[in-house]
Order: sequence, then structure tokens, then C-alpha cells
Amino acid sequence: MALSKISNDMFTTISRPNSTSLIVNGDMAVAQRNTSATGKTGSGYYTCDRWNMSASSLGTWTQTQDTDVPTGYGFANSLKMDCTTADSSPGSGDNLALQYSFEGQALQLLKKGTASAEKLTLTFWVKSVKTGTYIVEFYDHDNNRQISTAYTVSQASTWEQKIINIDGDTTGALGNDNAQSLSIQFHLAAGSNYTSGTLNTSWAGNTNANRMVGQVNLGDSTSNNFWITGVQLEIGEFSSTSIPPFQHESFGDNLARCQRYAYEVVSNESAAGNAPIGVGGAQYNSGQMQFSITFPVPMRTNPSLTCSSASNNYSFIRNDAADNFDDFVIDKANSNMAECKNSTDMSGTAGHSGVVRTANSSLSVLFTAEL
Repeated sequence: MALSKISNDMFTTISRPNSTSLIVNGDMAVAQRNTSATGKTGSGYYTCDRWNMSASSLGTWTQTQDTDVPTGYGFANSLKMDCTTADSSPGSGDNLALQYSFEGQALQLLKKGTASAEKLTLTFWVKSVKTGTYIVEFYDHDNNRQISTAYTVSQASTWEQKIINIDGDTTGALGNDNAQSLSIQFHLAAGSNYTSGTLNTSWAGNTNANRMVGQVNLGDSTSNNFWITGVQLEIGEFSSTSIPPFQHESFGDNLARCQRYAYEVVSNESAAGNAPIGVGGAQYNSGQMQFSITFPVPMRTNPSLTCSSASNNYSFIRNDAADNFDDFVIDKANSNMAECKNSTDMSGTAGHSGVVRTANSSLSVLFTAEL
């Protein structure tokens, strides 16, 4: 595709270092949940923040925040997919991808659905044991539209930078809200429902058969691994000689942007007994205690909570004593804080105040507001 002239306004949008990267955690530096997750066969956020493994019955995988990276570009981490149980004959509806999702209100500057819709350039570093054709897809969830592009992994087990130009879409505006509007899907394998048509390389209404045509099956051997890092999305059409360098953020800034979608109060990889969790605790009656957790940044929406549950995992420290309980749930929450309460009975004294801590090691307390 020919390189187009970029307007002064466009350069203002993407100027360094004052602009903000459209993709959060494209360098895979933040992994609040885990640095490794094994035995995965279905969809979920498992390691690197903001990166969802989108899967349906296509092999078994270990996902890792890895240290294998392209040399000389300032990266310290990549996301690795390791096939541990192969599927050489995927079912027609099977698929496997890494997916990154955007809120609509974060992409209004793309002017999608207007005559001024912006062109985009996606660039990333990729390494795979399996060479061949891979598909990257932009999917508009608001209007059920998509566009797919094929790229080639040319050399096995070698880092390669890929640059993908995407035309602006003059049809279908993105919702100006905090819901999922657009996703980028890095496909790794797919069944015939997604590969039997003609690859759709221009924006159009979705036809599943045209989404992943030509995609190799990364899941056909337990020898197969796949790494990705340095994912960035730029406004405008760039080539390998004009693409701006990856916009590295401080770890703190990167973490704060990730915490809009997931906030791990206590990590199951590092938690020890007596780690603080919440404050403002008060014993409502002898069996129920309530306390609050304030989020470091406003979350995308009212979050859900996942916490480790086992006998006497947590302690309510009050009046020179400790009352233990197994787990807790959200009582009320907004995007800034959550009021929580123990979900298993405890023995306490009504009216006492205190704080909540861990009582065991290897616990996880995670609030999520993912797309």
C-alpha cells in the first residue's frame, strides 16, 4: 500500500513523548495475575495484563510472561504461548487467538464511520517455531464489521517485526462509552468455519468464513511456541522506515493504565501472612464484618472480585485480637472503591473496628473490570 502524506494535525496526535499509546501494556511488562498459567484450553486473562487468550477447544496451552525478546529495542518481556497438548485436526468452530480490546471512548480520535476516518498502522514483534501465514484482524463490535490482514512468519524461532496498514472505515461509528467497541485479534489457529471463504482485506460486515483464511495451525504440535511483544497502534499510514519507535512508558504509568481493568490487591505469587488488604473495617454483628478497599485509579466500571477461599485465609485485626474468616465478597462498589464483607461466619464483637490482612500465604485478591 502506498505511503500517504501525513497531516500536521496527525503528527500532533502521535507526537512523542507527550502522547499516550493507544495500546496499554504492548511491551508485556505488567502481569498482575501470574507470570505463568498452565493447562489452559479456554478464554481468559491469564498472564500479561490486557491480553486475553480467546480460545475454543483448540489444544492445551501454557501462557507465560517471558524474557525472550528482540535484542536492542528496550523490551524486557514478551507473551509466550506454548502448546502442551496438540490438536492437528481442529473442529469447524474451533479457534485460538490473542485479543486486545478497546473502549469506544478511547478511539473517538479515529473518526470511524465518517468521511475523515483515519488510517492505522499496527506494528509488533513476533517469533514462532511454526513458519507460514498468520492473520491479524480488527473487529468492530459495535457494528459487526471487520477487516483481516495476512502476514508471514518467514524464519522459525527468529524475531521479526511486522507492520500492518489498515484503511480507515467510513461506515459504522464507534460508541462513545466505556464498552468494548474494537478488538485486535492475533489469530493462531482456526477451524473451517473461519477459513473456508476468501480473506476479507477491506472493511465489511462480518462473514465468519472470511475472517481467518490461510491461517496456520499453531496447535498442531507440542513443539510449537509463539512469542509477541512491542505491539503499538499508530494513527496514519507508516512503513518500516517511517514508523515511530515503540513508546516505552515507565512501569508505574503502564501499571496504572492496566489497573483501570484489573487491580490485584494481593498476588498469589508473592502474598505472605499479614499482608494488608483493606481498611475501615467494622464488626456489624458477631458474625459479620465490613471493610473498604480503595482502588489506585478509577476502574472502567463497577468491578467483580475473585479471591482465594480456604479455611482461615484472612484476619480481621481489632482490639488486640485477630478474628479469622475464609473469604469475602463485594457488598457495594463503584469505580473508585469497594465495600466488602466476609461471606463465611466469624466470631467477633459488634462495634469493634480494625483492618483486614492475609492470614495465609499464596493468596490472590483481584478486582476486574475487563472488556
